[in-house]
Amino acid sequence: MLKTFQLKTDHHDQMVDVTDEIRSWIKQIGLQDGVIVVSSMHTTAGLTVNENADPDVKTDMLRRFRELYPWNDSQDRHMEGNTAAHMKTSTVGHAQTLIIDQGELVLGTWQGLYFCEFDGPRNRKFIAKVIG
Repeated sequence: MLKTFQLKTDHHDQMVDVTDEIRSWIKQIGLQDGVIVVSSMHTTAGLTVNENADPDVKTDMLRRFRELYPWNDSQDRHMEGNTAAHMKTSTVGHAQTLIIDQGELVLGTWQGLYFCEFDGPRNRKFIAKVIG
């Protein structure tokens, strides 16, 4: 089963916790055991699993990404000027594969699934496919 999720981001760089949306969908379809693959449909936005207890983690990660991949580097040749966003997406990856056990998404105590916007604000899509 495949589902498309819609998301509107508010900032140029942003990490949006989508864990509850994925958990809710798993409950809705009633899958008990399997895996779920969640994938961004964009080259300038990705997905990552990281801490969801302390919001400073997101802030620090986005700051570090900006340091590593500065925007509008004069040596970048990509016409759109968003090479940094492509680099960030390649770093975090476009997809995550997660385990479903006894109807629950298996994540650590402090883990959440984040949609990572690196070239916003924009209307975005990500898809999820369950196998099980």
